[in-house]
Amino acid sequence: MLRAAGVGVGDEVVVPAFGNVEVAEAVALAGALPVFADIDPDTYCLDASLVEAALTPRTAAVVVVHRFGRPADMGSLHRIGERHGLLVLERSESEAPYDEIARRRQRAAYLDGKLRGVRTPDGGDGHTYQQYVVRVPGNGRPDRDAFARAVRGRGVECRVPVRTPVHRMPGFRRCVSLPETERAVDETLALPVEAALTKRDMQRIVSACNALGGLLQPAY
Repeated sequence: MLRAAGVGVGDEVVVPAFGNVEVAEAVALAGALPVFADIDPDTYCLDASLVEAALTPRTAAVVVVHRFGRPADMGSLHRIGERHGLLVLERSESEAPYDEIARRRQRAAYLDGKLRGVRTPDGGDGHTYQQYVVRVPGNGRPDRDAFARAVRGRGVECRVPVRTPVHRMPGFRRCVSLPETERAVDETLALPVEAALTKRDMQRIVSACNALGGLLQPAY
């Protein structure tokens, strides 16, 4: 898609570092240089103001990735593209049927109202809850990982959505300040919210999380 749009050697493309490496790989495959911008901590998508700050005369495009079912601020990003003559591309997650999304939203609302000790997601407009991602408070990854182990020990599946930001991966290492990306990598945890979950399943999730009080033992 980038090559077809005329992006190639000597160009820069702004991409997120929070998420899949495939986007940066696609930029490199086109012969361009991926430039990482930080995310909005509520949406986990590119922060439009920080995208604009990352632009240089060599910037040719921005690739926006929607995260966890929460759409990015495309209005602001398109306006930036128009101001600077940039191509703005979107990478969306696979869409589920409406009835499945409705059930996910129902389960997410239940968790929003019941969970204690974790920061629940900012629903916002159009959130489809591909993943229900909470923040575990504390001092970063040691606390989040300990919380995840304890929740799994109580019979609830959970997963860390992003373990390593792309700007820390071999081949894409950059000396760049992305504090919200780093914080999200250390604190986020995806809890089950699938449409097939029963009321008892949801109660088990809440019980497992709330029994831990959010933060287990601060890491010093």
